[in-house]
Amino acid sequence: MAKSWATLGVDLHLEPTGPGVRRGLTDALREAVRGGRLAPGTRLPSSRVLAADLGVARNTVAEAYATWSPRAG
Repeated sequence: MAKSWATLGVDLHLEPTGPGVRRGLTDALREAVRGGRLAPGTRLPSSRVLAADLGVARNTVAEAYATWSPRAG
């Protein structure tokens, strides 16, 4: 069994909501920054691992990562 990203010291409790999973994931990442759960320089899980944890397609996570910018949060 693969190691969950949550065991790597980051436990964001992401719950993608809103119109579309990718948009919800992007919004959840921004909220994690705003709420202080995601500190600057924190290494995010790979798109493959996060997709498996959330039960979504890997491309969905990759697209969310590509459009998400911590500076915009």
